[in-house]
Amino acid sequence: MRLVAYSLPGESQVRRGVVTRDEAIVEVPGDFRALGENDLAGLAQYQAVPATAQLSEVTLHAPVPNAGKILCIGMNYADHAAEFNLDIPARPVLFAKFNNTLTGHNQPILDDGVSKALDYEAELAVVIGKRAKKVSEAEALDYVAGYVTANDVTARDIQHSSSQWVHGKTLDGFCPLGPWLITKDEVPDPHNLAIRCRVNGVTLQDSNTNQLIFRIPALVSFLSQGITLEAGDIILTGTPGGIGYARNPQVLLKNGDVVEIEIEKVGLLQNTVLER
Repeated sequence: MRLVAYSLPGESQVRRGVVTRDEAIVEVPGDFRALGENDLAGLAQYQAVPATAQLSEVTLHAPVPNAGKILCIGMNYADHAAEFNLDIPARPVLFAKFNNTLTGHNQPILDDGVSKALDYEAELAVVIGKRAKKVSEAEALDYVAGYVTANDVTARDIQHSSSQWVHGKTLDGFCPLGPWLITKDEVPDPHNLAIRCRVNGVTLQDSNTNQLIFRIPALVSFLSQGITLEAGDIILTGTPGGIGYARNPQVLLKNGDVVEIEIEKVGLLQNTVLER
């Protein structure tokens, strides 16, 4: 099942919907954080209800637009650590994004001019479905609602100006998510998915989630030991090698660039860089 947050033409209200098999949308009631197994089972019935909108006609927002926490894991692919000449971390490297970074499919990546080194990062994002506190790796997937394609947009010059990454990761609109949240029943094995990034049609990242250093159960368990995870919280699991900043010559994002992040079984996220 594919869940979206959307608004109709000419409206600012953000609605919640289920995408039908013929690429239409059925509006559904409830909070965007109602993502537990019972909630999702109840939503499944709407896939057979007449559509209330066409997917191609609406504005898509981040699938969980009111996420309480956006937790991000750095250096979680060995080839990404290698392109920065860093050792594979012994434990997950954690940083955070904030709600101001969230944006949706086909929404612009706004370049405010504060950075001269905008970069892309293809990532698989995990959405938590129910409160998780001190969970084990064995039970961790029981707390996952589904998955989203993500782009961890980064201002490299700001990121590397400090020992802390947060500033360079949290500029407005720097976390495109979408086009939808796909429920975990549609992705039986999240650790064997092709993950790619294309800029203007050129493939720059091409890997597989089987290369994750710390897998999803380990990440959910690790984070839940000291942070209570709530329904709707988002975990970005890291990016593979091939980022623009590490290339020779560098490939940094500029006005008009079209960035596509595609993850097998999860979805294709597209955004265009726009100066303002």
